[in-house]
Amino acid sequence: MENLSLVQYVAIGLIFAWSGFVRTGLGFGGAVLSLPFLLLIVNDPLVFLPLIAAHLIFFSSLVFLRNWQIHRKTLSASPETAGDRSLSAALGIDWNYLWSAMKVMIIPKLIGIIGLVTLPADVMSIFIFVIISAYAVGYIVNRPIKLRSKWTERGLLALGGYISGSSLTGAPLIIPPFAQNVAKAQLRNTLFVNWQILTALKLASFVVLGVNLQLIHHLWLLPCAFVGHVIGERIHQKLVQAEGGSFFRVLGIALLVVSGVGLLKTFGVFG
Repeated sequence: MENLSLVQYVAIGLIFAWSGFVRTGLGFGGAVLSLPFLLLIVNDPLVFLPLIAAHLIFFSSLVFLRNWQIHRKTLSASPETAGDRSLSAALGIDWNYLWSAMKVMIIPKLIGIIGLVTLPADVMSIFIFVIISAYAVGYIVNRPIKLRSKWTERGLLALGGYISGSSLTGAPLIIPPFAQNVAKAQLRNTLFVNWQILTALKLASFVVLGVNLQLIHHLWLLPCAFVGHVIGERIHQKLVQAEGGSFFRVLGIALLVVSGVGLLKTFGVFG
């Protein structure tokens, strides 16, 4: 990211703020809803993917630390009525489903990283985003499509793991199984742990391959993303506390936007 104009640097900062807002507000979408716009400025994914990956790990860790501090204060204030003292309660994570899903995703993830299988990118992208659009519409109209077969659920997780390994944009495929099996209040944080594991593997592959991690640019992009993170945290709390299907309608709209951006990128609108 050298030799860019001031306007380009400002645009990158704003996009990373947007990325932080989406990631923290919903628990996904930080990469897929920012990368197409970043590529309009510097058309090289390997410039931005290490930054996005490191931000995900950093800010999700901040969320867990904040939740742990709140949990400890609750225990101190009322130890008899504080409820579940477990780490799961403190961090808001459904460990049981997370490990179950990880068993399905881990091998496809590694295959995607190593590049042992090459799927036709455009055809696969169209297939994926059409499927996710159908799920999104279901959430928006409050009639979510149910994964009635364990094989369908595992298929989405496996394919999402593979896409995540190859590009870090497997979230749209991974969200529906998690949304169906994890309680609304635990969904974002459970996804965060999932992203942390998958992203750590991707970052490790960058290090092994000698990819430039753009460490110097964290000095100014972390504060930009932090602004979005703070706003996203407030939005997330309002969504979780909302009555009825508001949370899942917003989830559906976000998935539909993700799919739309993905289709536009596939058809070359974003270059």
